[in-house]
Amino acid sequence: MYGLRLTRIDKGAGDFATAADVEAEKAILGVIRAARPDDAVLGEEGGQQGATGAVRQWLVDPLCGTLNYAVGSMLAAVNVALRNGAAAVADPFSGEAFFTDGKIAWVRHDGVQTRLAPTPATQLVDVNLDPPFPNAPGFRAVDLLAHPEFVKRFRPRVVSTTLALSWVAAGKRAAYVTDGGDLSESVHFAAGIAVCRAAGCVVTGIDGAPIGQAGRGLVAAADAETHGLLMSMIHSRR
Repeated sequence: MYGLRLTRIDKGAGDFATAADVEAEKAILGVIRAARPDDAVLGEEGGQQGATGAVRQWLVDPLCGTLNYAVGSMLAAVNVALRNGAAAVADPFSGEAFFTDGKIAWVRHDGVQTRLAPTPATQLVDVNLDPPFPNAPGFRAVDLLAHPEFVKRFRPRVVSTTLALSWVAAGKRAAYVTDGGDLSESVHFAAGIAVCRAAGCVVTGIDGAPIGQAGRGLVAAADAETHGLLMSMIHSRR
């Protein structure tokens, strides 16, 4: 459906879905149901499906970067994560699939599988500037871009959430920063977080706490030094 004029399905607060989102989720659910009929699924478009007490639950974001996709930009991804387990992020335009078994992370491209190796060498940091901003005024991601130490050390980029996280794991980005609440079980973030963790990235909330119910936002960095630098800038702005 890429490149077609797609009708937008309004979801409120400026968010929307398209027929591509809906059809992609249907395709993913078909694969999961065929292989694991007793598993539950939480899909961005279809919501909670399957047995309430299911031992296994899948988190599905069929199109991360819907706005990009809808206007003809190729910065979009597909996320599938097993709660507290394996996960995959697919970039349909580059042909790359970033994935983890929960312990080790790889990327597969043109049939070749390579273990992910994060590095801060690019000095590129993706900063999510989309609302909502639950931690404002204490933390505003846009303020980080104006921090003098950030400008000296890093260069900002903005891209699809899980593409950015996967690129941190792959060494294409030094870090990714976003505001928010508990992102550990979000269909938008779970797969990217899992890939980053398995690759050996440093992943915390913007307050340095572990990602979870007590966490706030997300800082995923290629190494401890980059993470420490970003945390010091965040704390100084607050």
